[in-house]
Amino acid sequence: MLDDPELRQLSVAVVPLAGGEFYHFGTSAEMISSTVRLQNVVSDQRQIMHHDRKPHPSIFVQNAVTRVAFSSENADLWIENSCIGARWTLTSRHVLTGIPENDWQIALQPGQCVDIAPIGEDRYVVRTYHIDDRFDGDEQQRKQFPVLKYEEIEAYLHSSLITHHSSLLLSAEEISSQANLARLFSLREAFRRQNWSALARNWEHSVFYQLDLDDASRDFKRYQIPMPEPLPEGAPLMTRIHDAMFRGDGDLAFGLLRQGLTGQVLAQPQNPRCAAYQDQIVWSRSPVRIDIAGGWTDTPPYCLLEGGNVVNLAIELNGQPPLQAYVKPCREPKIILRSIDLGATEVVETYEELMQFARVGWPFSIPKAALALAGFVPQFSADRYTSLRQQLEAFGCGIELTLLSAVPAGSGLGTSSILASTVLGGISDFCSLAWDKNEIGRRTLVLEQLLTTGGGWQDQFGGVLGGVKLLQTTGGFEQAPLVRWLPTEVYTQPEYRACHLLYYTGITRTAKHILAEIVRRMFLNNRDQLLLLRQMKEHAMEMYDAIQRQDFVQMGRLVRTTWEQNQMLDSGTNPDAVRRLSDLVDDLCLGYKLPGAGGGGYLYMVAKDPEAAARIRQILTENRPNANARFVEMSLSPTGLQISRS
Repeated sequence: MLDDPELRQLSVAVVPLAGGEFYHFGTSAEMISSTVRLQNVVSDQRQIMHHDRKPHPSIFVQNAVTRVAFSSENADLWIENSCIGARWTLTSRHVLTGIPENDWQIALQPGQCVDIAPIGEDRYVVRTYHIDDRFDGDEQQRKQFPVLKYEEIEAYLHSSLITHHSSLLLSAEEISSQANLARLFSLREAFRRQNWSALARNWEHSVFYQLDLDDASRDFKRYQIPMPEPLPEGAPLMTRIHDAMFRGDGDLAFGLLRQGLTGQVLAQPQNPRCAAYQDQIVWSRSPVRIDIAGGWTDTPPYCLLEGGNVVNLAIELNGQPPLQAYVKPCREPKIILRSIDLGATEVVETYEELMQFARVGWPFSIPKAALALAGFVPQFSADRYTSLRQQLEAFGCGIELTLLSAVPAGSGLGTSSILASTVLGGISDFCSLAWDKNEIGRRTLVLEQLLTTGGGWQDQFGGVLGGVKLLQTTGGFEQAPLVRWLPTEVYTQPEYRACHLLYYTGITRTAKHILAEIVRRMFLNNRDQLLLLRQMKEHAMEMYDAIQRQDFVQMGRLVRTTWEQNQMLDSGTNPDAVRRLSDLVDDLCLGYKLPGAGGGGYLYMVAKDPEAAARIRQILTENRPNANARFVEMSLSPTGLQISRS
């Protein structure tokens, strides 16, 4: 024995594995039974409903073309890299591997198995056995499996289950060493291509939602498989969305998504009527929001399929609701739009000018789209007018709408969505539309689709509805959130209030770019992202439970977990400039995160205690990353959206 100094430095430890289990895969039968056990474990954890996809949970088909119809009587089947033709008769306990394309008429009794491997340039070795055969000892060396031409295989399978006959026989060991691996690999690739092609022609949601369409799309290019014809307009909308994204047509996919989300609103035309006196002002104002768990799970298309769970809180900044809108009558039949914070003004006198709202970053995109949804463009109006001027004359006055956003752009506090809700709320009151907070939130989603910014559901509801709450939605285009309000003690009690810190980093970013990439992966059913989103939904329930128990420490730690999940979803949410800031105070915080899509804006921190909070303030004040970085006082808003009149 050689003395190896490096080996001598290694140590050995026996570690008990809590809850560990052993799964046997030593025999063909155990391969199926152990996979069933593992499948049941995964099914419990991830809620995968196997019976929705196969008639018996012990049917496993991998990279195969099966033209037979399975039934609940077909139990314990393993079919891999094989073609099972329409004239096969299967029962139970079969392992079928390597069977080439065929139209054979084969009837198998329970327990009968077939494995075929290519030999040489044009022959096949056919191994027929019983599922309980062990092939150990001398059995592994015994020459018993015939090498046949393709056209001889069907006849052999009819007789081989009774007797073995052939001029050339191989042992199980020889099959492993003599199989033509190039032909075997080619057969597997051929089945793989057929499977992708078949799946592309059958855009069933129950199948495709378990696949990674990004992989499928790459394989179509890699193997030069002709793309199937586009789906007809009569196909289900979500199916057409998947089809468009699979083809790489993101614009069409997002357009179809907007169609689904806006369809119901378009079917409900509005009839605005002025409800204000000539000297009256409607004042609408809202807090912003911080999402602390479950963000992104409420974003289409994921929420349309599985629903979302989001925990967030409505906050005021420096003692005031920072998003405000003022609506008042104007003597002239025109619309005057003003922005106090941007110092901008625009006068709108035609439908064409009012419909120019699909420009991201344009100062008045939001109020224009809000007025359109209120019925001031023909598509959304219950009445018909020849011009905007004529409609405003019938309305009784022009409209002067002034905005104030006391939040820097790219804040991550849901500013765009909540400002849209604030404007919609003021317009609803001014125009006698009687939209409640739920309807305002729903129309905000539609407004964001009109702006082509996408977005989720939690942003507007996070500010429109006050306090701390869990928002839950179920699948489907009609996303009506169930609201579960939570106690506020971990935010309002004196010993905790000082521990919640909000710091404006002065680092700007555009959420649309982060959003677009994450949503693209949702459309393509990226399996890693889907699993992470499911974990984030569960994590939101853990946060809900911690706040319900008024467990401040656990709440803060879960905020840290939320931030880790957001970075796993997209690393761009935590750029180096932000990381350098958080590293300065990491050991003083239970948790922290950038609200919203991340990348910049505000940094929300949960200090370990008031002394740690004071230390954080000192450190970040002394280490400002730029001239705009600063602390902003935050306080919980119990009211959410408020609307009043002068």
